[in-house]
Amino acid sequence: MSHILSELIDKVMIITLNRAEKFNSFNREMALQLHDALDKAEADDAVRAIVLTGTGKAFCAGQDLAEAIDPNGPGISRIVDEHYNPIILRLRKIEKPIIAAVNGVAAGAGANIALACDIVTATQSASFIQAFSKIGLIPDSGGTFFLPRLVGFQRASALMMTGDKVGATEALQIGMIYKVFADESFMKDVMNLAHIMSNMPTKGLGLTKRLLNESVFNSHDNQLVREGAIQVLAAGTYDYAEGVNAFLEKRKPEFKGK
Repeated sequence: MSHILSELIDKVMIITLNRAEKFNSFNREMALQLHDALDKAEADDAVRAIVLTGTGKAFCAGQDLAEAIDPNGPGISRIVDEHYNPIILRLRKIEKPIIAAVNGVAAGAGANIALACDIVTATQSASFIQAFSKIGLIPDSGGTFFLPRLVGFQRASALMMTGDKVGATEALQIGMIYKVFADESFMKDVMNLAHIMSNMPTKGLGLTKRLLNESVFNSHDNQLVREGAIQVLAAGTYDYAEGVNAFLEKRKPEFKGK
């Protein structure tokens, strides 16, 4: 049985972590299958938005520790370098909106994979845990990069060192995530959001994502220059012309993601 499920529904690719019996914790096979699923979603022009979620009670419990300590396994270095780092880089470099649909606990690498997505949603019963300190490890999968920028240095430091559980409502309040949806309507609400995103100007959204990535390293002056250059690219797209024409003609635009 595949550890990653992919389904295209009306321009939205739903990618589902599928090791429910292990709370969707990662082993090498699952990580490599996720790499492949993300690559295919990026390359497919029919895909205008991506939803990343999990089966069962968990979003992702992080690394399968049985594999991590297996003397015949890949080892921590390869797990980080070949499993998690490529996943985070793909999530940030795919110029399509990626929505994390956190359907349950997101712990360790699972939490940080969610936070690397463009829009993070969670069901009311979900929670986020920087579980690394509980076993003497440091937060990987971009955790030390993303979390301080989302919630501030002091709170990120405390969450990483204590390993405290953060419920979905608190995560929303502290700016860790974007939306919390009721358990009973969670995937319906997520898909409503995903369909909205999939009908927006995909190229423009992708260029926005590119600038957000660059903003972390640029000075204010340099970012203004980059905004000017990227705005020219955006103004050359079909969707820009369609958006302007629709505005002038007082009608709903029909974006094509081009």
